[in-house]
Amino acid sequence: MVLTAEMKEHLYRLEEDLWRAETRYDRAAMDKCFAPDFFEFGRSGRTYTRDELLPAADETGEIPISLPLPNFNITAIDENSVLITYLSELTRHGTTERANRASLWTKIDDQWQLRFHQGTPCE
Repeated sequence: MVLTAEMKEHLYRLEEDLWRAETRYDRAAMDKCFAPDFFEFGRSGRTYTRDELLPAADETGEIPISLPLPNFNITAIDENSVLITYLSELTRHGTTERANRASLWTKIDDQWQLRFHQGTPCE
């Protein structure tokens, strides 16, 4: 697959939307975003299912992430799949937590859906 500038921008926005409160806490948006078989290996080491990561109807909050996402890279896997990698920097209570992130996105019925995500702590 040839990743055009337009495709790269679209995929960047999809990934960044996971870190924006207005989309991350929008259950309908996340239901559309997460593939049926989505799961995550969290920064904590815990495994999360799709259902565990769908926000509750009344869930809100701030996400103290540094944007734009540093070291953002997209690698085409095949005609319908890409691997996105980047560094996340979340600052809570004066402490910045960094993690290497990896997301596998698959185009299903002409829509990109998140199949897998992993966060690995780093310094």
